[in-house]
Amino acid sequence: MTIQEISVSNNQKKTIQKALKKSKALIEEENGDLVLDQESYFEWCDDTGKYPLEDIMPDQDFDDDAQYIVFV
Repeated sequence: MTIQEISVSNNQKKTIQKALKKSKALIEEENGDLVLDQESYFEWCDDTGKYPLEDIMPDQDFDDDAQYIVFV
């Protein structure tokens, strides 16, 4: 299992939560970290035609090989 950790601000976390609230790809941990299942995310994106993470964080390089992205 490969994981990519990305540091984000509280405002960015809230924006990510709001953008993906209808997706099953995002899980909120008890400590406040957000865990994104990339496979589920891309399936959801293909279904909706939207790619919100790329819009929220346009300068961020996402590791396509990572199974999970953790926003801390």
